[in-house]
Amino acid sequence: MAILAAEISSAEFPIQTGSAPADDRIRVLKHDDTFAVYNRFGDITPSYGELGIYHQDTRFLSKLVLRLEKERPLLLSSTIKDDNAILAVDLMNPDVWHDGAVVIPHGTVHISRSIILWQATCHERVRVHNYGPAAVDISLSIELDADFADIFEVRGAKRERRGRRLPTHVTQDSLQFAYEGLDGQVRRTRIAVDPPPTHLSENAIRYRIRLEPRAELACRLAIACVSQETLKRVTAASAVPKAAWYENAVEQAADVLPRARAPEPQVVTSNGQFNDWLNRSLADLHMLRTDTAFGPYPYAGIPWFSTPFGRDGIITALESLWFSPAIARAVLQYLAATQASAENAEQDAQPGKVLHETRAGEMAALGEVPFGRYYGSVDATPLFVMLAGAYYQRSGDLEFVRSIWSHVEQALAWVDRHGDSNRDGFVDYARRSPHGLIHQGWKDSHDAVFHADGTPAEPPIALCEVQGYVFAARMAGAALATAQGLYGRASQLVAQATNLKRAFDQRFWCEELSTYALALDGNHRQCRIRTSNAGHCLFSGVADESRAARVAATLIDPASFSGWGVRTVAATEARYNPMSYHNGSVWPHDNALLGVGFARYGLKEAATSILTGLFEASVCFELHRLPELFCGFARRRGESPTLYPVSCAPQAWASAVVFALLQACLGLDIRGTERRVVFSNPRMPDFLGEIYISGLRVADGSVDLALTRHGEDVGVNVVRREGHVGVMVVK
Repeated sequence: MAILAAEISSAEFPIQTGSAPADDRIRVLKHDDTFAVYNRFGDITPSYGELGIYHQDTRFLSKLVLRLEKERPLLLSSTIKDDNAILAVDLMNPDVWHDGAVVIPHGTVHISRSIILWQATCHERVRVHNYGPAAVDISLSIELDADFADIFEVRGAKRERRGRRLPTHVTQDSLQFAYEGLDGQVRRTRIAVDPPPTHLSENAIRYRIRLEPRAELACRLAIACVSQETLKRVTAASAVPKAAWYENAVEQAADVLPRARAPEPQVVTSNGQFNDWLNRSLADLHMLRTDTAFGPYPYAGIPWFSTPFGRDGIITALESLWFSPAIARAVLQYLAATQASAENAEQDAQPGKVLHETRAGEMAALGEVPFGRYYGSVDATPLFVMLAGAYYQRSGDLEFVRSIWSHVEQALAWVDRHGDSNRDGFVDYARRSPHGLIHQGWKDSHDAVFHADGTPAEPPIALCEVQGYVFAARMAGAALATAQGLYGRASQLVAQATNLKRAFDQRFWCEELSTYALALDGNHRQCRIRTSNAGHCLFSGVADESRAARVAATLIDPASFSGWGVRTVAATEARYNPMSYHNGSVWPHDNALLGVGFARYGLKEAATSILTGLFEASVCFELHRLPELFCGFARRRGESPTLYPVSCAPQAWASAVVFALLQACLGLDIRGTERRVVFSNPRMPDFLGEIYISGLRVADGSVDLALTRHGEDVGVNVVRREGHVGVMVVK
């Protein structure tokens, strides 16, 4: 099997996986801290590394393979329902031979698999139906195993020692795998079967079935991930009668999504394929949101990053803020509660710094990876303040602002006291943990920051986009201070932001490149390469007005724009590689921020080109689901974008892209403090003629809006208004 290594975090923590065969496109289910990755047959095959049922960074089931007469059934169809709740698979038997003759022709027996994940338990219903004219005798088996691998082991990490596998416990209708980790925790996988099988061993469930013509047999499996945290829930769920396991989970899950969507507006357009992209994105966002003590946090992505990430959560919240401010509130609450309060070099933590990542697996608990609670990102802290300011403007919720104000101030204090290690006026990073991330911006591959000749930049490194985030954070902090009557503090922050903007333009602008340098290295030298990072300077507003059009033109140039989206690194640069993780690939969330930045400076044509490219890419991807990233090859007529082999799908900030780009093109600004909706120079791409937004909440009111494209103009009509909500169009 070919092995592909992606330097996702640092050289020390790569993700390794085999290239998947064409018929092994994955299917993903998730509920809270549990997720499952299947192939299209509904199987978990050990030969394809990432498949499995996972709970809190541990794989509780590593094999689940259904066979008829020891043969793989033939695939008819496989899909995830529109709400992401159920995996539905239809299979049929191949020819069954006995003594040199076909005794059951292919297509006689139909197998239906329906799988749902609920409360740390994977429920599966298998139906076997005989459509033949005669009775059939056939065997059905399900092979099972659990390796209890830590997610970092699945990614490719090698451990010197592991815990011990405990004896498998088998009864008439259940079996239990168990593992005692080096962290002292016992993790168990309980598998209950109904009805009792013909034979149940330590690694297989077997039924010998006789079906009369048109007869059907149904069996159910409940695969529970049992840890100290889930024990009570799993025990309570076992009180449900076996025959109702699957149906009970479906019924409970069916109630959740409508309630979660109730506060959100509905968006429908005149383009059915765009609606498919939008609806899948919305379903993915809801699936990735996980209940925490501080509200539903959008976990970063499946399979590698199904956990809270500070940067990912903040950007997801910013992208979807106009549509669902509840995401931003939950992210702010969670990150305020986990904000660092002390120095810890191993965690790259300093007082006021905002969380990068947290992990709950065995390797994190033992310190084999530093990510139990890790703070090695230079941008999450100013982004936290940006989100707080944006949330207040959207919601007008001054009471909530006051409740987190001390955390905002701690974040701003980190910027001033710790963020600028060499005191040159720019926030920089250099890892202090020997096992931490080498690069601590959003492009955190070990080779992501370099000079024009390809040589690595030496720390401490000041990234261009981070200076923009700091500028925007100070402006947001000033607005929040003003809202609370803290006028002196507001003036101080505005002055700091103004000085930074002036210094940034002087030190980062590269006249001959028509863009901003990627970074300043530890010797204050510019990394003079064309990257998408410069577009984030438009997103934050730190870019001088006179530079914006040139930056945008550089990003839309064919060297950077692949036809599907803007590459992370232009094709002209030394380390450009369209198959790399950060040095030439296309990241949807990156493009969304560029689109928002273009629109901020009135460059609507550039913004609509980003929306158009990613929409057309979404049509090519299965389920209309944009992945975390895809390869940066130039668009070729009649061909689809090239997949990146270890890309997460779904990924939260990729799921929120459609909302951010729609907002950018429409110039949509919701001002909760003013009870007003403003459209600034709205534009719609050619593939959209009409957009209907109903139930858009603003403060305690709401509106329904109909938008219609007339050439390059967009008409906005208020269809319904409840409460005092103003709607304004600014040309």
